[in-house]
Amino acid sequence: MSEESRLEFVIAGGGTAGWIAAAILARFLGDCASITLVESDEIGTVGVGEATIPQIHNLLIGLGLDQTEFLRRTNASFKLGIEFADWLRPGESYIHSFGTVGRGVGLIPFRQLWLRGRALGVAGDFGDYSFNIAAARQNRFAFAQPQGLAGADLAYAYHLDATLFAQMLRDYATERGVSRVEGRIVGVERDGLNGDITTLRLEGERRVAGNFFIDCTGFRSLLLGDTLDVPHTDWTNWLPCDTALAMPTASGRHFRPYTQSIAHKAGWQWRIPLQHRTGNGHVFCSSFMSVDEASAILLANVDGEPLADPRPIRFGAGHRREYWSHNCVALGLSAGFMEPLESTSIHLVQSGIGRLLNLLPRDLGDLETARSTFNRLSVAEWERVRDFIVLHYAANQRVGEPFWDHCRSMQLPATLADKIALFREAGLFMREDDELFLDDSWGQVMIGQGIVPQGWSPLADNVPAQDIGPFLDSLSRAYQARADSLPKHADFVAQLSGHPDQGAA
Repeated sequence: MSEESRLEFVIAGGGTAGWIAAAILARFLGDCASITLVESDEIGTVGVGEATIPQIHNLLIGLGLDQTEFLRRTNASFKLGIEFADWLRPGESYIHSFGTVGRGVGLIPFRQLWLRGRALGVAGDFGDYSFNIAAARQNRFAFAQPQGLAGADLAYAYHLDATLFAQMLRDYATERGVSRVEGRIVGVERDGLNGDITTLRLEGERRVAGNFFIDCTGFRSLLLGDTLDVPHTDWTNWLPCDTALAMPTASGRHFRPYTQSIAHKAGWQWRIPLQHRTGNGHVFCSSFMSVDEASAILLANVDGEPLADPRPIRFGAGHRREYWSHNCVALGLSAGFMEPLESTSIHLVQSGIGRLLNLLPRDLGDLETARSTFNRLSVAEWERVRDFIVLHYAANQRVGEPFWDHCRSMQLPATLADKIALFREAGLFMREDDELFLDDSWGQVMIGQGIVPQGWSPLADNVPAQDIGPFLDSLSRAYQARADSLPKHADFVAQLSGHPDQGAA
């Protein structure tokens, strides 16, 4: 690439989003681009997204990060899925696990065999046929190691300290040539002819110029929203929660290898176990509950001694109508807000920067085709994730509670309504637009939220009825036996982190 066409990236804002972008750009474009990140130590980050999904492995592998070093530097633990307690009704729970559930027979999907077995009265709970869930219920975990531990095909992600992760990525990026400029952005300059951003003005009469900008300024959306005036698409009619209270506590009695999401009267609470503390929060709708009441509920339901007071965060679900406008792409909260129910925030950042890398042309003269493609694919991805989150709210049976009655009665997006209708008929699901969540995820949440299909695919009738019960029993026993052979999650993490004294008693 010639000097005339050299890419000059300027990232506005740090935090997890900014440093993920900087690290990826440094790894894949560091030899043919200059990369500058501007952040102010005076501006804090939201930092509520401390749980991830398995796609984070793509980020770690792509950057060449060692998993054990990552675990130690971010005080991470492992995550096999999310337990949803009291979402269907108080007192009931299920786990949305990673990986597959059961095992199909030829072309016959497992869920269809389970549905037929259920009608025959020989099937157990759907979660009984997941290795991930069997391990999660016993607080056990291991991944494949040379010793041949039986956790080889557990699908997993991490719970991590987002601030420490951003610091790790900052070290990685700056070691590879990214320039960090400390300072508050006080103005943005644009080209008078085409409207592109040309320069960030910082306090102290400093200026940072570039030819491509990435907005990671959080809810302010200083570049895409304020400067380029890209409007916001509001999703609060489907996702009415608008406030979160976040607080850390000392590590509790249980070091679970899964996230907990506990429904309350006007929202839900998260518990995220890290090595050094537990992350807690209460997401709720201020139209149905006051901050004081929400704080009282959170404080009454934490597992461990509070280390700080609950910190309120206001938000509105939705996204910028365009994620890429002129010569600026927004990532993270600058692009939009998706509540952390299914731990998608870090993934949406890494998928956004990955999409940009695949579409960004060598020369920046004409960006229209790349820009329109990026925006179309981004909208599709965000809308499908939105639908999956809305499903949890809409399919509840908490009758007589105003917030949950409201969620159950709202008109659904057509894309979600169609998915529910297809699943209700015979447990069927068709993936669209390369959407993030796959068949097993939709099936677990649909069934967990009480949407049990009325029938099953005729494919399942190819298996003799007398064989279905023994087949299901053998799977359940096999997963349970394999889970029994795994070490405790606390012991496994303690061994990897170099703190054996922190393991289970």
